[in-house]
Formats: sequence, structure tokens, C-alpha cells
Amino acid sequence: MLQFQPPGFGHKIIHTSLGAMVYYTQTNAPWAMPAVVTEPSDALSLSKGRSVGGAIADTEDLPPLLFLHNFGGGASAYEWSKVYPAFASNYHILAPDLIGWGESAHPVRDYKIRDYLSTIAEFIIQTCRQPVTVVASSLTAAFAIRLAIVQPNLFKALFLVSPSGFDDFGEGAGRRLPLSVINTPLLDSFIYILGAENEIAVRNFLQSFLFAKSQRVSQEMVEAYLTSAQQPNGKFAALSFLRGDLYFDVSLYIQQLTIPTVIFWGEKAQFTNIKLGRRLANLNPSAIQDFYAIADAGILPHLEIPEVLIGLLQRYLG
Repeated sequence: MLQFQPPGFGHKIIHTSLGAMVYYTQTNAPWAMPAVVTEPSDALSLSKGRSVGGAIADTEDLPPLLFLHNFGGGASAYEWSKVYPAFASNYHILAPDLIGWGESAHPVRDYKIRDYLSTIAEFIIQTCRQPVTVVASSLTAAFAIRLAIVQPNLFKALFLVSPSGFDDFGEGAGRRLPLSVINTPLLDSFIYILGAENEIAVRNFLQSFLFAKSQRVSQEMVEAYLTSAQQPNGKFAALSFLRGDLYFDVSLYIQQLTIPTVIFWGEKAQFTNIKLGRRLANLNPSAIQDFYAIADAGILPHLEIPEVLIGLLQRYLG
């Protein structure tokens, strides 16, 4: 998956209770530059700076900015890769492939909500020296809300795209396949191969369900999702999501949130309608400081029209 990362980004690994978690961060130029010492007589002039023994400036000293990807066949940190380079000069970027996705460990198990609450918390504790600003989407954004309630000391702010537990207000987001089919041995593997491990299906899913305009789907996007979906044992997390094992009602939690939060929502998002977003935001106006509807965008505006998300994040982070 490293081949789909922006220039200057490499991967690192931390170990969680469910296995290794790969994450992407600044490791090379133009972000990780040689440390510079300026002459006392002209402290503002970089032209007189000199590198210190080839040392690299420590980007980990910058405030942390964590990007968490959505769930679904082929999901990975690539989802945010068009956005986070814009913040690499001022923040320590952290973009993990969550357990069961991308290049991180894919333990063979029926994944549960607690698996992601615990491993995301472990990731933050191991990589962040101070409270973290989190940018997350969809179900993972809903997990971030729950974590920020029980461990508020870990968080500085939340910027959430279409946060949903997929069972909000007791109204399920709906499945495209019945559980009897998803849970049938061998048939579930066939469904995953047919729906997530071939290029035609991946392109169709991005164009028809995740984006508002099909022409915005690039060949690189299709290849990135396909590569992630084809990782060994990649089906287990995806099928847990498809079955609804990770769904919950975020409306039961959101009123307890105290961390400053901004919500963005694509006006043409499928599965989770923008009316749901406004209803959730109205439950806690003290913590949710703004709700911004993004015109002409689906459930992944940060991949579909990343320049808009960059501009919005710069406004609020500033």
C-alpha cells in the first residue's frame, strides 16, 4: 500500500493487542528535512542555516493530527491520502491502516466494536505525546466519539465526516444482502471475491455508492481499494462490517461528548442521509460547534473533492 502514498510519506509499525498496525507519516523530503541551525547574527535567515550532522528535523515534535479511515471492502489509510499532505508542514501526520484493513494485521476472527475501540486507543497512546486532533469518517468517526467520551484526555478536537453507527436512532442503514447469505460458509467468501476483489466491482461500488459523480473515480483509487481488499485474510473485517457486527446507535452516546467537534456531511451521501447528520448534531450543540454540508459530494468528500476538505480543515484548524 506504500505505493499509493504521497511523496515524502513512509510507513511505520506499532504493535497492538490484535497485532501489528501499519501507519503512514512524514519520513522523507520535502517534509522530513535536515535540521537547521541559524547563525546568531541572522536568526531569521535560512540562507545562513547549516545542517547538524545530517540530522533530520523531528516531525514527531509537531502537534499530532490523526486520520482514521472508513470501513468497507478495500478500505485503508489511502482514503485520506489526498488530504493529509496539505498539513504535513505543521502537524505530525498519523494515518494508520486499522486492524483488519490495508497492510495492518488481519487476524482471523469475528471483529467486534471493542476490537476497534481498544486498538485505536492503543495506537493513540503509543504514537501521540499530547492530546490528538482526530479526523475520521463514517463508522470510525462514530468510534472516535465513543473513545472521546471514555478517554477524553487523549483528544484535543474531532473533525468528523458523516459520523454514523449505522444503527442510529434504532434505524439501521440497511444491508444490500441478507444475513442468511452473508453467513453461509463458502458463500461468504464468494461474495467477498465477487464484490471486493475484482476491478469492475470495486469501480462500480466507488462510482455508484460512495461518490456523487462517477467521473471523479480514478484508476489509482480503484487500484488502491483493490490492493487493500486482496490482502491475505482481508475478508474477515469486511464481512464483520457487512453483517452489522460493528453497528451501534451513536445517538445514545453523542450527548455525552465534551471534546470540541466539527461535523462535515456530503449532501449526496448514501447509506447515511444528511438529515441523520443534522439530527445527531442537534443532540449536543455545546460540543458540536459546527455542522457543514458539503455540496455535490457523497460519503467520501475527502477522496472525491479533497481540495474542499483541505480548505475546510484549514479554516477550522486555524
